[in-house]
Amino acid sequence: MTTASRDRASARSARASESDEGQLRLAVLIDADNAQATVIEQLLAEVARYGDATVRRIYGDFTSPHSASWKRVLQRNAIKPVQQFAYSTGKNATDSTLIIDAMDLLYTGNFDGFCLVTSDSDFTGLAMRLREEGLTVLGFGERKTPEAFRNACHRFVFVEVLREAASGVAPAPEGPEADQRAEALPSAEASQEPRGAATAARPKLPKKFVLSALAQSVDDEGWAHVGTFGSYLNKLQPDFDPRLYGYRKLSDLIRARTDLFVTEERRAPGANQSALYLRAR
Repeated sequence: MTTASRDRASARSARASESDEGQLRLAVLIDADNAQATVIEQLLAEVARYGDATVRRIYGDFTSPHSASWKRVLQRNAIKPVQQFAYSTGKNATDSTLIIDAMDLLYTGNFDGFCLVTSDSDFTGLAMRLREEGLTVLGFGERKTPEAFRNACHRFVFVEVLREAASGVAPAPEGPEADQRAEALPSAEASQEPRGAATAARPKLPKKFVLSALAQSVDDEGWAHVGTFGSYLNKLQPDFDPRLYGYRKLSDLIRARTDLFVTEERRAPGANQSALYLRAR
């Protein structure tokens, strides 16, 4: 780490110690060419779970008809538009402007993390550079977002999950009964599903990955605290999200999947609340 990097890290540490709430100061940078306005309110609510969106900027050509949907939500959500004209066909000047601004914000030393809202793999290098500086990197994009960019973030959230929240319709939770039904579903019945249902269907829970992560999270007695387990899951797979599988929280998924986990509620001495522990069945 360079001297300048150490100075910026020291400044962030000093701010964190002075803050009463200890919230991260976040810069939210949105690529208008690869993001959708319909989920912006849910997206900002998600960002608020991690910290304070001190800077909110969106980059794109707002003279284009394709940006009309953004114009209606920018003022309401206090997002500053950064106009970038398309100087030539086939060249994405928006990406360059966003990256330059991100580096300028980084060198101020005023931020603890960045939220990159895009489904474009061109920002993979930016995410990696920000991580090297010790900043938290949160990514938001569609399921089509390349794996390289998703894994370059500390945490990646699929906007499809936010879109379901906006519509008020959540997918049915996955469970052992659902698995058995899917395996027994006749081909004739499957062929009667509405067109597009296959692409909209939620993914299957990656059981092998989840159980492998659990095996690395357990203590000497074979039990893992839910917080330790969840942290390890996201370190291995930044885009792991229980909402993809129909559960609001990881603890809900764990309690429902009795075919995979054995759970136990433990109350710490002197504590009023119990903590969830789990082990593989």
